[in-house]
Amino acid sequence: MSLDPVLTPDGAWRPASDIAKAVASQKVSALDVTEAALARIERHNPMLNAFTDVTADRARATARTLDAAIAKGEAVGPLAGVPFAVKNLFDIEGLPTRAGSKINRDRPASPRDATLVERMEAAGAVLVGGLNMGEYAYDFTGENVHDGASRNPHDITRMTGGSSGGSGGAVGGSLVPIALGSDTNGSIRVPSSFCGIFGLKPTYGRLSRARSFPFVASLDHLGPFARNVEDLALSYDAMQGPDAEDAACTMRPAESVSALIGQDIGDLRIAMAGGYFQKNLMPEAQAAVAAVTKALGVTTSVELPEVARARAAAYLISTTEGASLHLDRLRKRAGDFDPAVRDRLLAGAMVPAALVDRAQKFRRWYRAKVLEIFQTVDVIIAPATPCMAPKIGQATFELDGVELPVRANIGIHTQPISFIGLPVVAVPVPRDPMPVGVQIIAAPWREDIALRVAYYLQQAGVAVAPRAKGF
Repeated sequence: MSLDPVLTPDGAWRPASDIAKAVASQKVSALDVTEAALARIERHNPMLNAFTDVTADRARATARTLDAAIAKGEAVGPLAGVPFAVKNLFDIEGLPTRAGSKINRDRPASPRDATLVERMEAAGAVLVGGLNMGEYAYDFTGENVHDGASRNPHDITRMTGGSSGGSGGAVGGSLVPIALGSDTNGSIRVPSSFCGIFGLKPTYGRLSRARSFPFVASLDHLGPFARNVEDLALSYDAMQGPDAEDAACTMRPAESVSALIGQDIGDLRIAMAGGYFQKNLMPEAQAAVAAVTKALGVTTSVELPEVARARAAAYLISTTEGASLHLDRLRKRAGDFDPAVRDRLLAGAMVPAALVDRAQKFRRWYRAKVLEIFQTVDVIIAPATPCMAPKIGQATFELDGVELPVRANIGIHTQPISFIGLPVVAVPVPRDPMPVGVQIIAAPWREDIALRVAYYLQQAGVAVAPRAKGF
């Protein structure tokens, strides 16, 4: 059976909708698609180090069940036969949920999949494995001391970004068409930027986090990565819906976006983020933002209030909530942590409660002020990262003439947005020698608007996922 309906002549995946149509119409079997994905993983993962677990037997069984249903004339979902993988903080039935750590490997195997894995498979997608990540998601680089660094498909000497580094590398390297990750302070948007792909951080509470390992419960989001906006929208639609097992998950009904992304954007009020967001940028990031704003005809800017303070408050809340979660592990197995993660968590455990209270009060004020801005604009454009992907192991970089730690400052433009749970699509802008991303930020629950703008930029050829040479 020919794989032409699902793979391009040079071996990259076609869009997920094309794969699903080919499988549903029996032009290619789900099993053949699965075998193609497993072959790509076997060939390229030793170089990219994106996967920590490959669920080959499970994937083949899922694909055979799907093919049998199709042969009987049964209806299949919009992601029929599409391979996907998940950051290894998602529960996968039969595997311990390692969350990038050494300690979690001693946990019992998960008895059930995470809600979002179940929903993806209910839509016909086929899970092929778990993906590398920064330890306990407290990471911006994609470097894991236990499993090794995930490597950027555009230059394997460079970072993927974190903490969803394996997710970024797997999609950027075309190992799978779709991957799932998490974003607390930027962990979907940073790998999207560095690996040259699209990523969606939905509104806080939009997608269920049930049966995934937490980092900061009041900031954690789950969402998809893909090489095009259509696949991002399809996977997002498949995962929507209330879930009583996640207390933060909205009771709003699912609001499908796939049919909306092609709508004209001429009625949208789009502005560029000024002030803070125009500082601490290397030339390639400045050029990416300029390319996007030019394509959109943006002539106005808005300034979010007290952004630097918002970033500081996000740091404070992250480290204190994270420390609280890990106190027992820190007491019993401190030596089994990545030392850099351990030290940040220990520092968080010593933050005075009064400072945390002030940060949370500021957070409410800041959210209200930003929502006032969305009464006059629909979309805000901002950089996703201050630079293209740094080298693996690189400790510092220079921003605005100041040498700064890489790990602490990669999320300088994402943290103030995560802090108040806004929906964001990260779009890739090809640059030489590496892509770099831009954030498309919308008001709460308006993922449809952010995706419409991203699709417009994709159709205009400004935001596209460049093919990684050799992958």
